[in-house]
Amino acid sequence: MSAKIKLLLTELETNQLDSMLVTSPANVYYLSNYLTDPHERVVAVYVSAAHDPVLILPAMEAEDAKNAGWTHAMIDYHDHEDPWELFLAFLTNSGKIPKNLGVEEDNLTLSRFNKVKGILPTTEISQAQEILSKLRVIKNEQEYELLKKAAELADFGVQTGINALKEGISELEVIATIEYELKKKGVQAMSFSTMVLFGHKTASPHGTPGTAKLQKGDMVLFDLGVIFEGYCSDITRTVAFQAINDEQKKIYHTVLEGQLKAIEASKLGNAVGNIDKAARDHIDANGYGEYFNHRIGHGLGLETHEYPSLHGNNTLPLQNGVCFTIEPGIYVPKVAGVRIEDMIFMTENGAEILTKFPKELQIIK
Repeated sequence: MSAKIKLLLTELETNQLDSMLVTSPANVYYLSNYLTDPHERVVAVYVSAAHDPVLILPAMEAEDAKNAGWTHAMIDYHDHEDPWELFLAFLTNSGKIPKNLGVEEDNLTLSRFNKVKGILPTTEISQAQEILSKLRVIKNEQEYELLKKAAELADFGVQTGINALKEGISELEVIATIEYELKKKGVQAMSFSTMVLFGHKTASPHGTPGTAKLQKGDMVLFDLGVIFEGYCSDITRTVAFQAINDEQKKIYHTVLEGQLKAIEASKLGNAVGNIDKAARDHIDANGYGEYFNHRIGHGLGLETHEYPSLHGNNTLPLQNGVCFTIEPGIYVPKVAGVRIEDMIFMTENGAEILTKFPKELQIIK
């Protein structure tokens, strides 16, 4: 039994649960080392104090799971079979119907919750997602190395995007170039939809890339990341194309200085809310407080956005092994948007910046 599953069992006991049904692809991978996109099919890991863990998955993926290192029991079902009925048969045959069962509230659909409740009418079902979130927040050495490699590839993606800039090119064309070059590097998937925005569109924190053409004087915002062996990266850089005005310069330098202050505040034991405050206070003092309209960052690992949320009210202390983003931004409509984002990994010696692409203002000629 893996160390991760043993840790989960310990935490379940602490929380007075005897079992958990893990259904999100990220957590299934975390516990089983099997990474899959199940589409509409059920893939789950059942962890119980009563016996070894069980992997529930489509029969056509059983060999892949074995090759990924799964050595415990499997309930492998065909498309004409009901995996929940097979799961019930397994529990009945083992004589170990759980008294209580933890589930992932944000992942288990109402339909599947009703299925589980239908086959286990006497079992108390409760939310246990936070248990796994707290386990995943502390990364080990192997996870650190994977995150570091994912960050290197993100750096490469930004450089590729900058190299592609020329007057008249569209946002989507730049994205196509970035993703094509990353595919050639062996990247199978981006960790989220790649964002490249030009001009006034940069003032939308979650703008949608399209066919806008690059013009002299445009700010260009890149927000991208890759998945490397299951682990995600996330970086944002903003550059100017051929020219920049004084207001845009002020916005850029205010964001950069705020980000550096937030990185400086990233110390072991400091509350994550203080990281947000460090950047926000600086941006407020420079007159742009109303234009910084999101949290400073988020946890990063098997998912792009995971525990913890780095908002200003979060009192969670930073610990060794936590990976997160620091990404302040200022978004002034019809003027410019600037966001600068790095991946941070906490070590015994303090904050290590995993994304290395330069942050000094660049005017691309």
